[in-house]
Amino acid sequence: MQKKILFVDDDRILLRLAQEKFKPYAKQFTIITAGNGLQAIEKLKRESISLVITDLQMPGMDGFGLLAHLSKNFPDIPVIILTAYGSQTSEKAALEGGANGFMEKPFVVERLAQKITEAFKKESEGGVLQTVPLEMFLQLIEMEQKTCTLRVFNKSTDSSGVLFFKNGILMDARIKDIKGLVAAYEIFSWERVMLSIQDTCVVAEKLIEEDLQAILMEAMRLKDEAGENEQPDSASEAADYESETPEPAPKAHAAPVAPDGPAEAPHTEDIQNKLRRLKAERQWLKNIDQDSRWDDLLFRLKNFGAFFNAGTLQSCYLNTGEPTDFILLPEKETLIISVDAECPRERILQLLSE
Repeated sequence: MQKKILFVDDDRILLRLAQEKFKPYAKQFTIITAGNGLQAIEKLKRESISLVITDLQMPGMDGFGLLAHLSKNFPDIPVIILTAYGSQTSEKAALEGGANGFMEKPFVVERLAQKITEAFKKESEGGVLQTVPLEMFLQLIEMEQKTCTLRVFNKSTDSSGVLFFKNGILMDARIKDIKGLVAAYEIFSWERVMLSIQDTCVVAEKLIEEDLQAILMEAMRLKDEAGENEQPDSASEAADYESETPEPAPKAHAAPVAPDGPAEAPHTEDIQNKLRRLKAERQWLKNIDQDSRWDDLLFRLKNFGAFFNAGTLQSCYLNTGEPTDFILLPEKETLIISVDAECPRERILQLLSE
């Protein structure tokens, strides 16, 4: 998703020049403009803004007034002050007021672009996760009592929202200028999302009183009630969605494992030797196979483990709710063990990790 930068200045020539000079950075961000603080506030209501660059001296509402409004209502949006009347006093006041950077005019495009890039890097210091199940990730944040700012990008609508967590507790949510519970319900209803994690939370006051699990359940109820389940609306989007979703575990091409013989895939002989130690339970073993289509799922699970300091992923048991379950082992191509759903899963996983 392309980020949007709001450039605020009463000098129209400077605004046009900024849009022209930053064209080489079009793949990273786009510039939208406002002539003063009041116009900027209106843009913030309609647009998903990632960063604000503002002059200090402007008619209507100056840069300090805009900075105060941003600090109160959009504390997660970084602000860079750009002024022709720079002084140590004004710089100190701006930084104490919540600005993330301060530059004097005339500015060097490359230096300003560097400050913008640095601000964006802080937004994803905890990592970026593609097509991750949002509900599962939120529950992990709650369980691990993480403090973070979670930026959520809806890949179906190209919209975005922000969730604020402190010690695993949902403090607030925001979509444009919509805040609190209403914003949380909307964000939680999104299905195809990308997450950007910042390891800090700027919100000090808890503005959402409801429990996270209760909000998740209510969001799903409202979504079903309104009939707003998101579906791919074109052949290309459907293909893109399918390419991001692991296919069901392979069956047709999975070669059965002979009772006493190893599979042909690399490393499976060691697995077979370990499984032989459970001879009495061998009736639950159905197949051993390799399939790279599961690699993306294990890669995301590894990211979860790293993010929550849970250690290295060694194996993953999938309870399908069907007669056959699957054990996934990370290899160059994911190793898949098909087992009976009644198998002694704890014993197997313990054995495979030895």
